Amino acid sequence: MTASLALRIDGAEKRFDETLALDGASLTLERGEWLALLGPNGAGKTTLVRSVTDRVRLDSGSIELLGQDLDGSPAAVAARHKLGLVPQEIALYPLLSAAENLRLWGELSGSGWHDLGQRIEWALEWTGLEERRHDRVGTFSGGMKRRLNIACGVLHQPEVILLDEPTVGVDPQSRERIWEMLGELRDAGAALLLTTHQLDEAQKVADHIVIIDHGLDIANGDFQQLVRDTIGPGRRVTLQLAEPVAPPAGLTLEGSCLRGTVSDVAGELPALLQRVAGAGGRIIDVEIDAPSLQAVFIHLTGRELRE
Repeated sequence: MTASLALRIDGAEKRFDETLALDGASLTLERGEWLALLGPNGAGKTTLVRSVTDRVRLDSGSIELLGQDLDGSPAAVAARHKLGLVPQEIALYPLLSAAENLRLWGELSGSGWHDLGQRIEWALEWTGLEERRHDRVGTFSGGMKRRLNIACGVLHQPEVILLDEPTVGVDPQSRERIWEMLGELRDAGAALLLTTHQLDEAQKVADHIVIIDHGLDIANGDFQQLVRDTIGPGRRVTLQLAEPVAPPAGLTLEGSCLRGTVSDVAGELPALLQRVAGAGGRIIDVEIDAPSLQAVFIHLTGRELRE
């Protein structure tokens, strides 16, 4: 394992009775990197993350955390002390204040007594909750609870942080603040592994993306790499017409819309519009869609719902 790698999972397999949850999934996470782990419901994401935290024991495969094989040895236990977990479920005590929750989780995570007070002050400032430090968490908004939930999971300054849907159920302003908070952790050198269904946000923040389906990683790379390997970098053009016309070459008719793909918008779009006008089409609107992570995801995993 190279010094730059924070986490390596290789050939992870896990079966629960007749259900094959993991079928050889692999990934690597570098220090200071933000990795988005994506997949449909039931794809194996949760099982993979739980295997890193030792809540699930793999049937086969290996996990290395910060250069240490997670084999149950005392060294593996020590390595896991450098791991932080932010669960999707709010893991806070509603009758305790923000400061009391931070102190409790700081003590449970092994933060030293000599600097725990300083870490609590840092967390309250980092989350923007200084003025609510003595208020019971049960009175907090969803966004405030989410921010505090994250702070409790990273109070011990972990080098690798696992984040399960950290922005679920919060308003846009709180979501933006949470991404800023997590970006600060990454900039400070922490490695972040994020699971989320917010594909547009994963596209924006992630350095590295792994898509998993049926227990196996089916795509791995940065956003531009995934686009090149799947849907291609062309822009999808939709022309809304006043009335349907026979589609010119390179376009398809769907209702009263003509659809096609261009690789150079500035160079190809004017000629495309001229061809439509020449075919008798009167264009009332033009829509241009850039490649998206959602389009890549649907291309790889299909459109059927998973429950």
